[in-house]
Amino acid sequence: MDSTRDEQHWQAIAQRYDLEPGPINLENGYFGRMSRAVLEQYQDHVAFINRSNSIHVRQRFEQGENVEIRDQLAQLMDADPEAIALTRCASDALQSLIRNYNRLQPGDQVLISDLEYDTVKGAMRWLAQHRGVEVVEIAHEHPASFDSLVQTYRDAFVRYPRLKLLALTYVTHRTGLVMPVEAIATAAREHGVDVILDGAHALGQIEFNLAQLGIAFAGFNLHKWIGAPLTLGFIYIDPQRLADIDPDMGEFHYPVTDVRARTPYSTPNFPALMTLPLVFEEHRLLGGSKAKGARLNYLRDLWVSEVRQLPGIEVLTPDDPRLYCAITSFKFTDQPDQQVMADRLLKEYDLFTTTRSGASFGSCIRVTPGFLTSAADIHVLIKAITELSAT
Repeated sequence: MDSTRDEQHWQAIAQRYDLEPGPINLENGYFGRMSRAVLEQYQDHVAFINRSNSIHVRQRFEQGENVEIRDQLAQLMDADPEAIALTRCASDALQSLIRNYNRLQPGDQVLISDLEYDTVKGAMRWLAQHRGVEVVEIAHEHPASFDSLVQTYRDAFVRYPRLKLLALTYVTHRTGLVMPVEAIATAAREHGVDVILDGAHALGQIEFNLAQLGIAFAGFNLHKWIGAPLTLGFIYIDPQRLADIDPDMGEFHYPVTDVRARTPYSTPNFPALMTLPLVFEEHRLLGGSKAKGARLNYLRDLWVSEVRQLPGIEVLTPDDPRLYCAITSFKFTDQPDQQVMADRLLKEYDLFTTTRSGASFGSCIRVTPGFLTSAADIHVLIKAITELSAT
């Protein structure tokens, strides 16, 4: 039975989480919540590790528990466990992939767009200083379509024949635009361009298979839509391409043939890692990415369908179901400062959102429902945007 529109079902799920009194939170894209059960287990693990100190870690965690956790994550990803190494976050994974990618020569070109995360942009620009490459920066056509997004990259691959590496964001944090990754990766492969995928916002709300997408290098986190504690992410490297990513800054604690050598060796957040089996179980019990994504898209469609045609409102994320997810951004076209309008949403309607900038279309207001968001919350948003657009 499809529970996407079943408010009682999702209200029952919401009861599994503790919620601080305050405004309606429509900024769930920053990081997610742990369920009460995960939080309690995490706190228990913190207390236990504090009591046992290194004894449990040395005798149990490092002697097998960590491998079991990685195996479960690989199963979730339908990937080879040897392709995965845990990190603190997606940014750590992506920075490692970019700085350790070893197929660049001075004079080569690398490609980023206006929609990439700033940390990724910075890492790709770092390559210019330290690898002698040229950074090509493009801006996507707006409004975007599936074909325009793919064609933008095809055009770039032809215009810049020395391109060797592309940083690609699966779900852009600015507008929630979902990139046609498989089509872009196919075009890149035809021109001999490797892709490093930023999957931070995709995991947990979009069903995908990295091998099917044609992706060999990617970075993810586990604290947005999966429900894990903060400070958890992972790097993915196709085992057949492992040699193209050097060990991180001479890392030697693992063999050169081990993907874990591609991440900084450090003391991780053991209690957080120890909660992951429960996190993965809860994710599966909620129906996985398919059910979670369907619910989030339903909530997104509720408000977008009502406000897209309003005078003075521009929804920046297309309605092509291949190109959107929970996150969608909009702007009040008659207002030069979108932060002023976000402040009014909070002050006058008790709605918490956030503003994003850095893309070619300027600043915008980002709306991201979560698993605790109700249809009633969305109707408050519709009312607010409708009334504010008329003032």
